[in-house]
Amino acid sequence: MAGLMLQGTGSDVGKSVLVAGLCRALANRGMNVLPFKPQNMSNNAAVTPDGGEIGRAQATQALAARAELHTDMNPVLLKPQADRTSQVVVHGRLRGTLGSSTFRQARGALLDEVMESYARLCARCEMVVVEGAGSPAEINLRAGDIANMGFARQAGVPVVLVGDIDRGGVIAALAGTKAVIDPDDAAMIRGFIVNKFRGDPALFADGYAAIERLTDWRGFGVVPWLARAHYLPSEDAVVLERAGAGAAGRKRIACPILPRIANFDDLDPLKAEPEVELIMVPPGSHIPVCDLVVLPGSKATIADLRFLRDQGWDIDIIAHHRRGGAVLGICGGYQMLGRAIRDPLGIEGLVDEVDGLGMLDVETVLAGNKQVAQVSGAAWGAGFMGYEIHMGRTSGADHARPFSMLNGARPDGAQSADGLVIGTYCHGLLSSGALRSALLGRIGAGSHGAEHGVRVDAALDDIAVVLEKALDIDGLVALAGCRA
Repeated sequence: MAGLMLQGTGSDVGKSVLVAGLCRALANRGMNVLPFKPQNMSNNAAVTPDGGEIGRAQATQALAARAELHTDMNPVLLKPQADRTSQVVVHGRLRGTLGSSTFRQARGALLDEVMESYARLCARCEMVVVEGAGSPAEINLRAGDIANMGFARQAGVPVVLVGDIDRGGVIAALAGTKAVIDPDDAAMIRGFIVNKFRGDPALFADGYAAIERLTDWRGFGVVPWLARAHYLPSEDAVVLERAGAGAAGRKRIACPILPRIANFDDLDPLKAEPEVELIMVPPGSHIPVCDLVVLPGSKATIADLRFLRDQGWDIDIIAHHRRGGAVLGICGGYQMLGRAIRDPLGIEGLVDEVDGLGMLDVETVLAGNKQVAQVSGAAWGAGFMGYEIHMGRTSGADHARPFSMLNGARPDGAQSADGLVIGTYCHGLLSSGALRSALLGRIGAGSHGAEHGVRVDAALDDIAVVLEKALDIDGLVALAGCRA
């Protein structure tokens, strides 16, 4: 079993991007490589061809490896929702809902299933590149760990630790990790990578040497700031709060940042449009005057709808519509646009019913089996590919005006009588250049019309080229037990 694991000194140090970049670099060398993440916590999910769920980052890494998505690539996925609970998805299927403390007790029992997935991947390829979660320095989470050192030691996989120099303190972060973790865990770490360096890496030569001296780990390179990484889907919603404003004169699209926002990479294709300014609206701010409001997916629709009202965003959205503005609701956002959301089984918590925004004449009942599927569709004369992940069933008068037809026959979503309010259960549809052009045309914006997936694929190639220059990839392959 040839494997290599990238762990980090903290969250958001760039592990996901580096794993994706390595997968593409190795695939470009002709190697059969696959990505793996034992346990992921994210509401940004992707759907596999067999109708399972995995983290969006692993889907991007599979694309980088030029491999078909498979649930073995992320055997345990936690999807946080309201009331400090998470859905637990195992091997792509919903296993149940657990509280944070309950999961910490139960996760150790999942290690066997994690190892089964890892073994199957190893049997299919020459090398598996593994991504850790958070940091091994979170020693309060070590007992029962299956995401970092618990997995690494069980699988016998060497670890390379990634530090983020852009946030500062990278020497202390790398050396400090070795100081606080168990010595047997530290023995699994065979080297380090310094990530997100701006400027001339030669200026960090003394710091690099200091890390090697303090840790006795080998350095595998300094990776520069990867500007093209912004084309890749983000795993953590924290990046939304750092989104910058676009240039003046563009058509404005506003999206409120909900506490349990899900599948927010739906918005990524809009960021690359030259005539669009995408404004992510943080809590405490009003939704500005704009041309289109997008209500995104949510892992806890009722709780997020109540939060939306607490922020006064409902007033902003209704006023926007009265001024002739367009509104697009995706999945949970679609449910919020209706007259009511009912939760008779308590799937999302103690509140069993809540009034919606009343902008679509539909109602949603959160019941039944979870709908998880890849789909193809057509709307406004444009085709698209997408996927569904939702629990609700929505019906009502406006459902007679569906937004799209899926798989050639099934109606999806709803539209208001004036055509300005649109709801859909389909994620990923804005990646279609034709569909996105049709949407932007409705608000008077032009579009480059490019398929977003093509841009992501090109970005992966560019990142791989940079990593070939910045890292000792031959050394990483040798460490994993393979020949370059």
